[in-house]
Amino acid sequence: MFKVSVMYPNKEGAKFDLDYYRKTHMRLVREAMAPFGLVRTEVEKGIGDGAGKPAPYVCVGHLYFEKPDGYEKAIQAAGAKLRADIPNYTNIQPVRQVGELVE
Repeated sequence: MFKVSVMYPNKEGAKFDLDYYRKTHMRLVREAMAPFGLVRTEVEKGIGDGAGKPAPYVCVGHLYFEKPDGYEKAIQAAGAKLRADIPNYTNIQPVRQVGELVE
């Protein structure tokens, strides 16, 4: 299983509409990426760093794929549409990480 984490850094002036992200943007993601092996999605709301400080990320979206190239193929096909939706819920430039689940 392969996991793509789309992380939205928590910084001064950051705006993030979690409700829109969960209900609208992630629906668009599932519809666009399912044909490329998207298995499931998760939305993680940052609440802290474990040491009493604010979370380093406002939100992290997790996308799970069957194959390592699933995300690449999906983003090639639908990336422009999905990126165009970003201003509808945030002013944060996301950071992405692709990983392989080993346990």
